[in-house]
Amino acid sequence: MKKKNLENKNNLNCRSDPEFLLQGRPLIIVSNRGPFGFSEDESGNMQIQRSSGGLVTALLGLTQNIDVTWVAAAINDLEKDWGHGQLSLDENGHPINLHLVPLDQETYDGYYNTISNPLIWFLQHSMWDFITNPTITKSTWESWQNGYKSANQQFAEVVAQRVRATTGRTIVMIQDYHLYLLPRMLRGLLHKTRRSDQLTLTHFIHIPWPGAEELRILPPEMRKSILEGLTAVDILGFQTREDCLNFLQSVATHLPGASVSYKNRRVWYHNHSTIVRDFPISIDVAALKSTALSPEIEPERELLEHISQDNQVILRVDRTDPSKNIVRGFEAFDQLLELHPEHCGKVKFIALLVPSRLEVDEYHDYHDKFMAAAGWVNSKHGTGDWEPVRVILGENYIRAVAGLQMYDVLLVNSIADGMNLVAKEGPIVNQRNGVLVLSERTGASQQLESGALIISPCDVYATAETLHTALTMSPEERRKRASLLRQQVEENDINTWFCDQINEISNLGY
Repeated sequence: MKKKNLENKNNLNCRSDPEFLLQGRPLIIVSNRGPFGFSEDESGNMQIQRSSGGLVTALLGLTQNIDVTWVAAAINDLEKDWGHGQLSLDENGHPINLHLVPLDQETYDGYYNTISNPLIWFLQHSMWDFITNPTITKSTWESWQNGYKSANQQFAEVVAQRVRATTGRTIVMIQDYHLYLLPRMLRGLLHKTRRSDQLTLTHFIHIPWPGAEELRILPPEMRKSILEGLTAVDILGFQTREDCLNFLQSVATHLPGASVSYKNRRVWYHNHSTIVRDFPISIDVAALKSTALSPEIEPERELLEHISQDNQVILRVDRTDPSKNIVRGFEAFDQLLELHPEHCGKVKFIALLVPSRLEVDEYHDYHDKFMAAAGWVNSKHGTGDWEPVRVILGENYIRAVAGLQMYDVLLVNSIADGMNLVAKEGPIVNQRNGVLVLSERTGASQQLESGALIISPCDVYATAETLHTALTMSPEERRKRASLLRQQVEENDINTWFCDQINEISNLGY
């Protein structure tokens, strides 16, 4: 009997078989955005298309004998009308039960456009300054009460309904900053029916967690509600060890009555224990490699090669969020050309940028700033037959993969990033043993620092010198570093991220 139990324990520590780890337990995923997008074609027919997010990818490994439910917000009238039903994640079947929460427009605007973005998102990316922003007004409080709290309550009611409809222990995995209040609300709804005792609740936060002092930007009532919500889960996941420590310090500073163990990374609050762990998210390596071999890649690759004109290529692939630090990247390139003029006429900086949230003033202003910075470099260093910087705007994943195949240097200099998956995608498909120049403020640096060149995102001079080092690195050193990066990403893919969380549940005996 002891030998059999030992074998079972070893199996539970397996990192690659989600189906085995779940052992038939019902699984509910909760997120703001769902795994499918609903739209109309030109004829007015409804189109349902699978999203390409990491969670969706992870679930592709689950078989049909596992009960998977996904709860998300309905973001347009088509989704509100559709409501709920069963859809397949891929051609081979893998159906999930999709439930869309029909938030009215006013509630959604307050929940998403005022509180989640920008208030919480900016806070967690260190984009508020205390001096001028943010300003909490009556309108902000109305959005908190009638938007964020209301939306979280509506999510909790739908999830509670789904939990009551299951039997046995149910796993609920909540995602990200939109739903910080949901866990405690859900516990409260299920407590009356005792289903809370048969619930394993996890919450994974995809963006950085700020320091305890930064959290003071939020009014006491808001930050206490957020911390109370997150300490209602059994396992709280972050991208990095630093995020875990910041959260523990936040609880110790701002949540009276909570007990924190830094050694065990555990919080006790209201007679409930919360384990705090880092689960670095990753990519679907096999799917990315398949995309890189698709015929659609070739024309995009030819376009980028025509732009590069046999120059060495410094590449960045980003959304146009201010946190991505695009302006300083162009300033570093400017300094590189000043300090090392031998690169003039021989290096191209190609920036593939996806416009993001331009309806938000801060984003719109930043868009103008990085375009001006790129134009300044071109006017200062460019010649009739050499354009130092080429900015290509638009969302084109195939083009991004083509670019990742051909860079000599990949620049990721974010001011703050939960992970930054571009830093993991690049080494997998790159064909030139390209060098990764990576900000220490990205979650990816925790795993990739052995193969990357690490920079401080605000140090433009050091970034310029690091770009020079990358461009002049010996072929052997480039090969060695590229190999280290590929190995790290391949051994820790999206499936590992999902399995590690289920393993943690198993290790707790749930």
